[in-house]
Amino acid sequence: MEDQELLRYSKQIMLPQVDIEGQQKIMDSTVLIIGMGGLGSPTALYLAAAGVGHIVIADFDQVELSNLQRQIIHQTKDIGDDKVNSAKNKLIELNPEIKVTIANELIHTDNLSELIKDVDIVLDGTDNFESRFEINKVCVENKKPLISAAVVRFEGQVSVFKGHEKDKPCYQCLYSVEGEENESCIDNGVLAPVAGLIGTIQALQAIKVLLNLGDQLSGSLLLVDALDLSFRKVKIGKDLKCPVCN
Repeated sequence: MEDQELLRYSKQIMLPQVDIEGQQKIMDSTVLIIGMGGLGSPTALYLAAAGVGHIVIADFDQVELSNLQRQIIHQTKDIGDDKVNSAKNKLIELNPEIKVTIANELIHTDNLSELIKDVDIVLDGTDNFESRFEINKVCVENKKPLISAAVVRFEGQVSVFKGHEKDKPCYQCLYSVEGEENESCIDNGVLAPVAGLIGTIQALQAIKVLLNLGDQLSGSLLLVDALDLSFRKVKIGKDLKCPVCN
């Protein structure tokens, strides 16, 4: 590790749970973030700042004025630009030591399998069940940890899914194939800092999984209500009839 890197990451290296060995592991890691919206924005920024060596970002959308209220990686000057281009520029400006790869395309099983095969962790910041189910399925098939998050109004949730491991649930163990009512912030609104809060927790869990630290929320769903500032964890069991992980 070079002197500039030691200085940049000094406050993390000071932590005995991280140290130089842990920081090097972070720097040697590759993560895939799907969705550069309200969740993907803070997640990507914090992982880049923390020194994740290779960040792959996937999104097919363009920056719109209505995005800027919560999608903090984008700025007014980026309106009309592809979100992945806008996000990549900010991440490299923040930390030129890292590599950022973009996938400016609609995610489907084929290209998702190609994107996932060489990464260490997948972070899902999408806002619909169809995408979440598909991402989960490919993660299980490729034996990759999935950190999934969702946010709407004043509420959010985060969990880590390791459905490829024995007795660990996947995303589809939590929700049936039909899903539930698909509420999104587009239709229901969201308070901007709530997206930031949940996205930051998602980034935190990614680093904890990379370094095998603490409670990684595998087998638990963290539910956050920002209106009364409550945090609640619910246990998730493996569905023995799940069509994906069993």
